[in-house]
Amino acid sequence: MSVAGAAPEGEPVPQRLLAAATRLFADQGYDRTSVQEIVVAAGVTKGALYHYFGSKDDLLHEVYARVLRLQQERLDCFARSDAPVEKRLREAAADVVVTTIENLDDTKIFFRSMHHLGPEKLAQVRAERRRYHERFRALVEEGQRSGVFTSATPADLVVDYHFGSVHHLGAWYHAQGRLSARQVAGHLADLLMRALRP
Repeated sequence: MSVAGAAPEGEPVPQRLLAAATRLFADQGYDRTSVQEIVVAAGVTKGALYHYFGSKDDLLHEVYARVLRLQQERLDCFARSDAPVEKRLREAAADVVVTTIENLDDTKIFFRSMHHLGPEKLAQVRAERRRYHERFRALVEEGQRSGVFTSATPADLVVDYHFGSVHHLGAWYHAQGRLSARQVAGHLADLLMRALRP
């Protein structure tokens, strides 16, 4: 069955389901989207959805988790690099802005709808986000210990300052705006580095 705006049929079923769910959640909200609408848009059966995801709740979790996995992998690469800590932190700070903007629908959906997740899934997402923030904070602390960054501001506050900006992107960033994703990322990363300058 062909549906207007349906996910491409050549893609694997999990990706088709995620693409359909993301579009529907963005257009009409998580709570107003039915499982039936998702499977029709994806061109699959309900049995296929439950085989891969178990529930609509699982789909919502995966919408955000896939972005977080990408960001964690990239942060781990920056953190392991042999580059000076200020270069590693700046690259990581810019990258989380770019990857958030490139996946803005996913992050907007999640922050708008995360209260619908069950306690276990919500705890899992919070643990994944905490791991990311802790790895980012470790870069700040490394620079503070070596005297490259000022220790005047606690590392936790530095991290909250940057991620507050990142989480707010969905409220104002538009792809047709004056600044590209990389320009916004560069400005926010520079603000962070100036705040850390001794």
